[in-house]
Amino acid sequence: MKKALIGLAAALGLAAAMPAANAQGTIKIGLIMSYSGQFADAAAQMDNAIKLYVKQKGDTVAGKKIEFIRKDTGGIAPDVAKRLAQELIVRDNVDILAGFALTPNAMAAGDVSEQAKKFMVVMNAATAIITTKSQYMARASVTIPQINETLGKWAATKGGVKKIYTMVSDYGPGIDAEGAFSRGIKEAGGEVVGTVRMPVANPDFSAYVQRAKDINPEGIFVFVPGGAQPAAFGKALAERGIDPKKIKVMGQGEITDDTALKSMGDVALGIITGFHYDHNHQSAMNREFVKAYNEAYGRNPDLFSIGGWDGMHLIYEALKKTGGKTDGEALINAAKGMKWESPRGPISIDPETRDIIQTIYVRRVEKVDGKLVNVEFDKVENVKDPVKARMKK
Repeated sequence: MKKALIGLAAALGLAAAMPAANAQGTIKIGLIMSYSGQFADAAAQMDNAIKLYVKQKGDTVAGKKIEFIRKDTGGIAPDVAKRLAQELIVRDNVDILAGFALTPNAMAAGDVSEQAKKFMVVMNAATAIITTKSQYMARASVTIPQINETLGKWAATKGGVKKIYTMVSDYGPGIDAEGAFSRGIKEAGGEVVGTVRMPVANPDFSAYVQRAKDINPEGIFVFVPGGAQPAAFGKALAERGIDPKKIKVMGQGEITDDTALKSMGDVALGIITGFHYDHNHQSAMNREFVKAYNEAYGRNPDLFSIGGWDGMHLIYEALKKTGGKTDGEALINAAKGMKWESPRGPISIDPETRDIIQTIYVRRVEKVDGKLVNVEFDKVENVKDPVKARMKK
């Protein structure tokens, strides 16, 4: 096995030194996602948007046919993601790596992108430092600090919350969110009066919510994974008598996504979240996108879908700018500074960090026409990833 990996690594160096083998014919895009396992629905939503983009825009760019090769990591599996990225480049001769819903997988494949000098587009994974793994990588999704540091500053300046209690799941994204929100609210004059980190797969939040209630903060910031966790958290809020309209409950958008709202019911009313996309976003372009998505797949797009859609737009427009050239240097230079109107609003790629710049929307759960909906009521425009901004200092 070790000998095989050494062979692949040597081949990657050779691949970087050679011109693209597909220069005269097709352009191959290697998609690495978790098509099976507990994250399969995220991959399905991202892949749906990729297919819809190609259906609407055509499968030929700069005179060359686009071909996809899909690879399944089966879940959080950085070793598998790295091996698949190597195989895609060396054996399948792909020109571009894309996909990546999960941070560990994106980090691992980033090393391969750097070594082989291959353009790589991250369509969801949201840990800030991912893009530092390869100078040929750009991100079309979001970063956790981009959302939560922004929300923290908003809470202290416009949200009327100075004393906050933070409750996060004890894993990488939760700890990132806790740090970002806390930094944001402190820098804006607020105070963190208590904090707790909870097990990732936690069936009962009652004791944690009671502890928060006893401290009597002005607000609670929460970050838990999707799936069953938001419903369990909402149940604990109701049982312990915390009304989000009195003690403001705030968090990242996943806690009030469609699935979570169906599970939580009216206890979700008043919860405030920060996020970069929701299918209820009011714009003509988004209404058209949501309509087409529903016609194609019978469901609404979500955060994974918008990452897939904009990731494909970035790839198509970069290829147009290079005239179909696929070497990593040409494509990443084409991507830097690119601006476009997305269904989520205006976005661009930071020419210095290759990360996305976008609007973060502040939403409140309200009942509209009898349905629970995230209603945007404020926004912060042109938000960069704050971690990269600090790394430059």
